[in-house]
Amino acid sequence: MIIISYDISNDKKRAKFNKYIRRFGYMLQYSVYEIENSERILSNVITDLNNRWLKQFDQTDSVYIFHMSNSCEIMKYGYAKNEDADLLIVN
Repeated sequence: MIIISYDISNDKKRAKFNKYIRRFGYMLQYSVYEIENSERILSNVITDLNNRWLKQFDQTDSVYIFHMSNSCEIMKYGYAKNEDADLLIVN
């Protein structure tokens, strides 16, 4: 699993980055996305960050990429714990 979190001060720039990053995964929280654990996708995102987005960012903007391994423990509370629950339909 790959988690991308960002804090971009400019509303227009933040909206563009949000539109870009949601192509790869789904939103967990505002400005926090989970992306499939794919080396190809991660490589594409890093390349785009270096070649396109870094030119637009200033010192107040930040992007974090957390590349989680299979051994990482993930704890979920509240509504988040339901996202991975199995669906059981009984007739």
